[in-house]
Amino acid sequence: MTSDAPAASARLDPVPGEWRRVSPKYIVVDLVGNLISGAVSTFAASLPVWLLHWGDWWWLLTVGVGVVSLVLVALTPRRVRSIGYLLREDDLLFRRGIMFQRFVAVPFGRMQLVDITRGPLARALGLAELKLVTAAAATGVVIPGLALDDAEELRDHLVALAETRRAGL
Repeated sequence: MTSDAPAASARLDPVPGEWRRVSPKYIVVDLVGNLISGAVSTFAASLPVWLLHWGDWWWLLTVGVGVVSLVLVALTPRRVRSIGYLLREDDLLFRRGIMFQRFVAVPFGRMQLVDITRGPLARALGLAELKLVTAAAATGVVIPGLALDDAEELRDHLVALAETRRAGL
């Protein structure tokens, strides 16, 4: 083993700090979206059987799409609980995902736009989505399922930090 091994393993440890999670109400929004897309996908997979009278084996496609949709619906609460963000000294760290985890650090000085959007169901539940845009497309972050007050407060805080830390702009 080299002397770099402890430093490398320390990097892979979970990031310390107080992670903030999205609202539990967001489970409803994500669940409804998954149910609708699952129903549409399952219906679309069954169209060749109904319209073109293709063989019985096409029903396997419909069943397969339906099973995948149900698995996605079943994983929705866990997937929503995995979404979180952490405000650090120089950046915002965002995480999401169960099996395929994604961590993105967005430096405050590189933020170009902080946007709040609300769909009809999210609006009915008092939720909003905060979008952070930078010059690099890969670091764009969308934090869904924030309470509206929290989203507005976070937006104002991030804009103030970004203005004080403009990096090379």
